[in-house]
Amino acid sequence: MRTITNEFIVLMLASIGMMASAPSWGQSYPVKPIRIIAGAPPGGGGDVILRPIAQKISETLGQQVIVDNRPGAGSTLAAQLVAGSPPDGYTVFQASASGFSISPYLLKRRPYDPVQDFSPITLIATAPLMITVHPSLPAKSLKDLVAIARAKPGQLLYASNGKGSFSHFTTEMFARSAGIAMVHVPYKGGTAAVLSAMSGEAQLVITAIPTLVSQVKAGRLRALAVTSSKRSFVVPETPTVAESGVPGFEAVQWYGMFAPRQTPALITDRLYSELRKAAESPGVRGALMQEGAEPALAGPQALAEFLRMDIAKWQKVIRESNIVLE
Repeated sequence: MRTITNEFIVLMLASIGMMASAPSWGQSYPVKPIRIIAGAPPGGGGDVILRPIAQKISETLGQQVIVDNRPGAGSTLAAQLVAGSPPDGYTVFQASASGFSISPYLLKRRPYDPVQDFSPITLIATAPLMITVHPSLPAKSLKDLVAIARAKPGQLLYASNGKGSFSHFTTEMFARSAGIAMVHVPYKGGTAAVLSAMSGEAQLVITAIPTLVSQVKAGRLRALAVTSSKRSFVVPETPTVAESGVPGFEAVQWYGMFAPRQTPALITDRLYSELRKAAESPGVRGALMQEGAEPALAGPQALAEFLRMDIAKWQKVIRESNIVLE
């Protein structure tokens, strides 16, 4: 018969102790302030949604929740910071499609792996973009625009929020799906891109609906379609791209919450539960509506699968476009 050594007994007792203490440790979380790192600047679309969420979960968790804006490099700087943080639930990341599904795959050296280096918590919301043109362009519908672009290959100019932005890649995906070629004119942010289209410097701009809707109502731009699979509640009279002759097209900016890899499930599940409660509050619902966003609130497993599918979709566009950032 094998002898049970003292070392084995010590290891067994330690393992039992860890198992017994894990639930109470998770249940006591949090015991200090939580920091949410955001790749967007203060006042940006993701930030407008995040701040009322942070306030609400601070109330329900009983700890201060700090929004730490770290803009730059397509959110990759913020993501790197979180990826290298301890997996204890006190540093989490508000990710977006541009920062997680596009930006890291544009770089020759990927600074982090969105799938392997993070623990998903929840998908918070999705928001479509809107396709608009300058009124001088004789396009009353998306089909008209496609016909004009095919008749004048490489002559139409489209403005974007910047090279590598979600606006840029949504337009690239639309052009490839519709079989047209246009010239990209990048700007520093959505406001500059919209001003370019309003002045006629560019004939087309695809960007966030809230940035465009007042200009459309004033007649300075003409709305042709939204990029989601269903119509937006903000502009319900505007058809989708798929309805307008490009079947299966969908491109939505999304906002989700992630923790560093190996964050315990007890913590990510707790945060998911609190975020779901926060989404029901008037402040958060109002922020979502302000950004033309629809609540999603998928859990950790659903978010992981959603992210894999989104990355695959945008990697195809990146390969076909042959766009690389230094």
